[in-house]
Amino acid sequence: MMPKSRLARVGIILHRGPDDPLYIALRGSLAQLGYAEGQNVAFEPRFARGQLDRTSTFASELVGLGVDVIVAVGGVGARAAQRATNRIPVLFAIVLDPVAAGFAASMERPGGNVTGVTNYDPGQAIEQLKLIRAVVPSLRRMAILSDEDVPRSQLDGWNPLEKSNDTAARALGLEPYWVRVKGPTPDLERAVISVKSAGAEALLVLEVPVTLSRLKQIADLAIAHRLPALLPAGEVRDSLMSYGTSLLDTIPSLSAHVDKILKGAVPADLPIETVSRRRLRINLKTARELGVTIPSEILNKADEIIL
Repeated sequence: MMPKSRLARVGIILHRGPDDPLYIALRGSLAQLGYAEGQNVAFEPRFARGQLDRTSTFASELVGLGVDVIVAVGGVGARAAQRATNRIPVLFAIVLDPVAAGFAASMERPGGNVTGVTNYDPGQAIEQLKLIRAVVPSLRRMAILSDEDVPRSQLDGWNPLEKSNDTAARALGLEPYWVRVKGPTPDLERAVISVKSAGAEALLVLEVPVTLSRLKQIADLAIAHRLPALLPAGEVRDSLMSYGTSLLDTIPSLSAHVDKILKGAVPADLPIETVSRRRLRINLKTARELGVTIPSEILNKADEIIL
């Protein structure tokens, strides 16, 4: 257990910058648990700003500082922290299938120095594609926007998120058209133009680092090019639809894990928690701009409707 005479030092690796809502929410959640910055906790944030190759350097820096715990938001940062230390506790958020990815022996008993919270939902892929098809009944070619920098399996060239969406699209009789962009300054306009040129009739935006930092821009481009789009659940309200588990919903569990670690718990015995509540937001103003009709059965499922 950490001595009460010194500040707890919490290292944090994020893909975005200081304005990242997850960073703000994490600090706020820890404050509610009694952690006052400068009084009993010191934060050591490291912001990749879309340059994921910087996470290895960040992880080494935090290990060198001797922080009490490393919080890594995103799989790339979590992997960097895992490689940098087998001693300092590492807590992750936004990791796809933590057991398959090698972060833990099991969800119930991780067994090493890494645990955390995941919002990966294998069943979401088929449901979100059904939503898009209900809104665009003529849909045949489905564009899917992902991140070139996200690691993929050497066995089949996929990561779990991409594979589940590709499989779901084909199961529904759709032809997936994959577009991957590279951070930190992706050419999103060119990507959206390529989607239109390829004859894709709708766009699915995956919850990956390069898109999460540019959701407002992606939503605006989709509207400008009259492309019905479904974005990850989040703060962007202009897109036709957003759906899925909210990253912000992972924060209470993540901060609770931080609290337990700082009070002496070990990651090996802390179960990996799963956030599974999906949220659907529909923007009827955008629907009118795009000339699409949202069926009543879809409206009835919405958690929020913007008129």
